[in-house]
Amino acid sequence: MKQILNRLINHDILTKAESREILVNISEGKYNSSQIASFLTVYMMRSITVEELEGFRDALLDLCHAVDFSDYNAIDLCGTGGDGKDTFNISTLSSFITAGAGVNVTKHGNYGVSSVSGSSNVMEHLGIKFSNDKDFLKRSMEEIGMCVLHAPLFHPAMKNVAPIRRELGVKTFFNMLGPMVNPAFPSNQLVGVFNLELARMYGYLYQKGEKNFTILHALDGYDEISLTGATKAITNKTELMLTPADFGVTGHTQQDIYGGDSVSASAKIFVDVISGNGTEPQNNVVCANAGMAIATVKGLTPKEGFEEAKESLQSGKAKRKLEQLIALSR
Repeated sequence: MKQILNRLINHDILTKAESREILVNISEGKYNSSQIASFLTVYMMRSITVEELEGFRDALLDLCHAVDFSDYNAIDLCGTGGDGKDTFNISTLSSFITAGAGVNVTKHGNYGVSSVSGSSNVMEHLGIKFSNDKDFLKRSMEEIGMCVLHAPLFHPAMKNVAPIRRELGVKTFFNMLGPMVNPAFPSNQLVGVFNLELARMYGYLYQKGEKNFTILHALDGYDEISLTGATKAITNKTELMLTPADFGVTGHTQQDIYGGDSVSASAKIFVDVISGNGTEPQNNVVCANAGMAIATVKGLTPKEGFEEAKESLQSGKAKRKLEQLIALSR
């Protein structure tokens, strides 16, 4: 590791094979916590390359506990986090709205590291239990059209990294990897990233595969459609700039989609929105993101997807998905 760190400090680039090997070595406990922390820190100070990102991704996918849901044409809605915006749990809420619209969802998530409340924090708070039991997950997909894949249960390679990430408390390159390593290998992906450079990398890597995808980055820094301004979208078919007008709504301020300063505060917003008691900005932003997921799977326009998402939320279908998942967890 000393040699690797010296190379990285000197701005050398790792090959895809070297990157993969390093992640495998981390998973096998070949480096101590100080070396891992230093390795993560270096990547906060320099840009990651496509080859490095691809190598890290391939290692985690090779080492994960995979689940086969290829028959379900599912989508994952997942952001990298690390945008420092402290929004409420938009992608998680959008996942339930998407499922309520009849689109199968394999939601990959984790506890918050650089944010107050990650996807897993709020779902656990609401009574959803996490499992990697394949029979349970299949039942969840069959009965609800949605399952939750809590990352630590599927990525044993991360067990040596997780406590170090928590102690650092800032975004690392593992934020970049999260959406790429869903153990269900979904056919469709809606992914939000925290900068345009990463959006381009994701686009390049996803174009090499067969995944149907939409990559999002709000130009004012959000890793999702925020409706506080324009959002860059990259798909396997085109690139476009989305504005609030594309969804038939007006924009709002950053404060309108703030998530609170605790898990309980985020969970309260979550329940309010999914119960139909959210504010107009909150409702619009979750329906815009869910709408893009629905549009990605069904081949719709953003506005058509938004309308289907709105119907899912307003009719209570999204809330029923949440209630079913909580009941199944018992």
